[in-house]
Amino acid sequence: MNFVGEIDREPNRADAEEALAVLRAWAERADPTEVARLDPAIARLLPGREVGNYPDLSRTYPEGFTADEAYRASMPDLQNGPSSLIVGAQAPIQHVGISNFRLPIVFHTRDGGDITLETSVTGTVSLIGEKKGINMSRIMRSFYAHAERTFSFSVLAAVLEDYKKDHDSIDARLMMRFSFPAKVQSLRSGLTGWQYYDIALELMEREGRQTRITHLDYVYSSTCPCSLELSEHARQARGQLATPHSQRSVARISVVEEGGKRLWYEDLIDLARAAVPTETQVMVKREDEQAFAELNAANPIFVEDAARSFAERLLGDDRIGDFRVVASHQESLHSHDAVSILTEGPTFVAESIDPRLFSSLHKVG
Repeated sequence: MNFVGEIDREPNRADAEEALAVLRAWAERADPTEVARLDPAIARLLPGREVGNYPDLSRTYPEGFTADEAYRASMPDLQNGPSSLIVGAQAPIQHVGISNFRLPIVFHTRDGGDITLETSVTGTVSLIGEKKGINMSRIMRSFYAHAERTFSFSVLAAVLEDYKKDHDSIDARLMMRFSFPAKVQSLRSGLTGWQYYDIALELMEREGRQTRITHLDYVYSSTCPCSLELSEHARQARGQLATPHSQRSVARISVVEEGGKRLWYEDLIDLARAAVPTETQVMVKREDEQAFAELNAANPIFVEDAARSFAERLLGDDRIGDFRVVASHQESLHSHDAVSILTEGPTFVAESIDPRLFSSLHKVG
């Protein structure tokens, strides 16, 4: 084997052992820095030897260390670095931030009380194409600065303004999701129970204009009008017992608040219940189950009927501007769902539909 020139054949183990011995012999006499310049990995072949230009790092956590202002100023901040650090196209990003940041929040109720609910927060800002990134923790710090206040859209607006300034952004969006409990009474027995409603508050600011949106998921039973008539036909024409099909159904009602009047969460729930009264039940005795069957028979609806019934109530409330109704009847007859989307005004108009939109309406009991 020729160690000076190129290797003239496939080296074997004996060649490797000979080369290792030569390398070790040289490294024993060489300066540690010289070894590192050739290849720092060589030092690993020399037990007890350290590379001179590699620091001896502590492996003990420094309990008493304090990061003062000077130290913090010396720390690298790649996320807020120059545009030369941008990976990929220098394109503007419409939304960048955090999702599912959770904390307990106090909300007002319509009866004048307060309730503390675990709340999931999503906060995003716009990012210009020439800026590397944002400081994600500033969004959380902005929220914590207001977290002790009882929340409303005015408080959300203050949070939004804070973190928009922190990030020097033009547009921003804030969303809070929570499960809102409300006591509901059974149909005939007089029992009461807690019904839980998925609600989200969304505040958007674009080009200096703020939009306040409340989202409500309302769960109800839908009896197919066609199936109801066919069942009655079987009874009358042939004396055949038959039952119409009904299924758990969900409407996601999204409304823009306008007019300066307070739209309570309970108000929106009442509006949905007035439009489609066959809400799923919490506490049920035999007389309630019978009443529910009668209520369904009195209010049979296709998915188109449901969307229009919700729209009729929304159009009649002067606190509500633009809105969207997404309805899903999760069929017990078919192996697929029946769905509809109805929008009013420009806020919710969209050419494309989120591929997971309707599946997000499936509720696990």
